Amino acid sequence: MDEFLRSPLSLVLAALLLLFVVVTIWLFFRNKRNTFATPLEKATFGTLHTVALAAPALREGLSSTSAGFALPYLRTLLDTCALTMTDNRSHTLAWDGDADQHEPDVRSLAEQVIQTGRQQVASHTSISCDHPNCEVRGIVVVPLETDGNIVGTLAALTTSTAGPVLLRATAEVARYVSSQLELAELDESRARLNRAEVRALRAQISPHFVYNALTTIASFIRTDPVRARELLIEFADFTRYSFRTAGEYTTLQDELTNIERYVRLEKARFGNRLNIKLQIAPEVLSVVLPFLALQPLVENAVRHGLASKPNGGTITITAENAGAECVIIVEDDGIGMDPSRLTDDLDDAHQSGAHVGLGNVDDRMRSTFGDDFGLVVDTAPGAGMKITLRVPKFRAGIRV
Repeated sequence: MDEFLRSPLSLVLAALLLLFVVVTIWLFFRNKRNTFATPLEKATFGTLHTVALAAPALREGLSSTSAGFALPYLRTLLDTCALTMTDNRSHTLAWDGDADQHEPDVRSLAEQVIQTGRQQVASHTSISCDHPNCEVRGIVVVPLETDGNIVGTLAALTTSTAGPVLLRATAEVARYVSSQLELAELDESRARLNRAEVRALRAQISPHFVYNALTTIASFIRTDPVRARELLIEFADFTRYSFRTAGEYTTLQDELTNIERYVRLEKARFGNRLNIKLQIAPEVLSVVLPFLALQPLVENAVRHGLASKPNGGTITITAENAGAECVIIVEDDGIGMDPSRLTDDLDDAHQSGAHVGLGNVDDRMRSTFGDDFGLVVDTAPGAGMKITLRVPKFRAGIRV
């Protein structure tokens, strides 16, 4: 017996028995854990999951495409035989489910909702249908609103009389849809604002830089035509990037490449009075930030920090990896400024050009990432200027 217990076969059998016991215990506890969720918890999880699936389409705004994508998920919440959306002219955007022969009834009720702003209900006594085997016994139409304006309607068709539960449920689903449409409008408003801010920034930068760059290039045409041709190519590449029409955002790598073009053009004018140092962590080169967020800061350093300094100076650009964020610092050792003037100059930068684009960049950083991501400026007379901005490595909806 002792020999059997010590044999290889006995050891294998013991190991298999132990494995069987472990697996049995694991399955028991796993199944037991899965039974912890109550029916209410399961229903809550299911509802949240369904709502999450409908949200992305609705965040694109109200259209035939977004309505067609979202309606199947929303109909799951209401458990009706059909669900439909109209625009603010009572035109059907999409229909999910059966009984589309009642589209004229829905449109008639939608017109009343749009005119009155109130929910409309049709009971089985007021619904006539020649369609065989039609089971529709009630129609509920509720308004979809954004910023106090009716932008469309949501209509539910049910096989039973439209009672208080369905009326309340349909109204709550409509409230959810309206909230997503409001967020879509906010996103579009932010995008329009950013585009307007970029146009304003381009208009502000171009008169100063374009004139100086072309004058510098012209000065080399006779004395150094090869250098003039190189600078002209740099100028063409710089303006092509700066005045592009595609996209609100860019990568840090593309922004730095354009800054290097800008500095080469300015060095042709300032010579050894202008120097630049780049200290960039490779892992943050793909970080996405608002288009033309850094170039104005560098131009500000040249125009207001170093141009008036007899011996010029150095601009240092640092980009560091800071966990979930990228920290970017643009620093110059120029003449600096009185901190008490900084707020006024930032506020006036859009109109007066007091400090090129700082207020513009600050506005766009806050608009894109939130108020916690505005510019942080440290300066004093004779002490240069240091501008710090933090950029999240990931933010939903922010991509090139």
